[in-house]
Amino acid sequence: MARLSLAEATALATRALQGAGANPAMARATASALVRADAQGIASHGLSRVPQYATHLRNGRANGAAEPRIERERGAALLVDAGQGLAFAACDLAVAGAVAKARELGIALGAVRESHHAGVLVDHLRPAAEAGMVALAFTNSPSAMPVAGGKRALLGTNPVAAIFPRRAADPLLIDLSLSEVARGKLMQAAQAGRSIPVGWALDKHGQPTTDPHAGLEGSMLPIGATTSPKGAMLALVVELLVTALIGAQFGFEASSFFVDEGNAPRIGQLFIVIDPGALAGRESFLDRIEILISEMLADDGVRLAGARRLAAERQAQSQGLELADALHARLLALAA
Repeated sequence: MARLSLAEATALATRALQGAGANPAMARATASALVRADAQGIASHGLSRVPQYATHLRNGRANGAAEPRIERERGAALLVDAGQGLAFAACDLAVAGAVAKARELGIALGAVRESHHAGVLVDHLRPAAEAGMVALAFTNSPSAMPVAGGKRALLGTNPVAAIFPRRAADPLLIDLSLSEVARGKLMQAAQAGRSIPVGWALDKHGQPTTDPHAGLEGSMLPIGATTSPKGAMLALVVELLVTALIGAQFGFEASSFFVDEGNAPRIGQLFIVIDPGALAGRESFLDRIEILISEMLADDGVRLAGARRLAAERQAQSQGLELADALHARLLALAA
């Protein structure tokens, strides 16, 4: 295992992405986000993504020359065109614009289209919490789940996220995809030769399966799909918010992130930022959230949303990251 400081890991990933064609701003924003994911213990969205992103840059699935720009702006809404580049710099621009508007108007929407994989969704909301704002985030992804009653993969796993600032304490970070389990769990089961529980996935014929290989060829099931269509309905809401509303591509129109060849995904992200001062008032909000947290923590075993990942991030800031030798070697080769 190789151990790198966060600064060293960020510099290495930045060089690797620039070597694949990303412009300096895109490479830095992407590398910083991936290192932060690893620091939180979310390796699936960390530096392991660099080779994938690099391949997409080289194969034209992501435009390394893209510079995100505000395409449209009216009232409390702004729309950012990511130019088919990697998503992170475009999301930064959308959130910064929404925070500025929310300070003036009380609420704002920042949207991104012509975009790519957005990584750990809630991390895009950190600047909003630092500004004392509540914020929500939504994104679609290449098709992986059926609609309610369907058998074909049409919707993405369509993550949602939220952040709630606190007074002199870490914010609450909530981040989840709308599939019953992450697709990575099927990949791990397939690699280990294990079966999966019924209710995780369908095969390519739309039938329930316990074979992870069949599930990977078929589709993931939405949360609660074995008893209710609610998860699929929530995924549909997200799909429409980040596609029809802002002009991004539907999940079924986007090639999988997990293949080298394919089209530019051109998916969407939507961020909603709310100033508590425009409603009950900032101090009232901060008081009320602490009342709820106090009640939550009265039960043994309750862990606040985001507490574990933020603790891991602080530890990584002092101790650095451990990278598998194979991944470290791959990053060094890409950065050369």
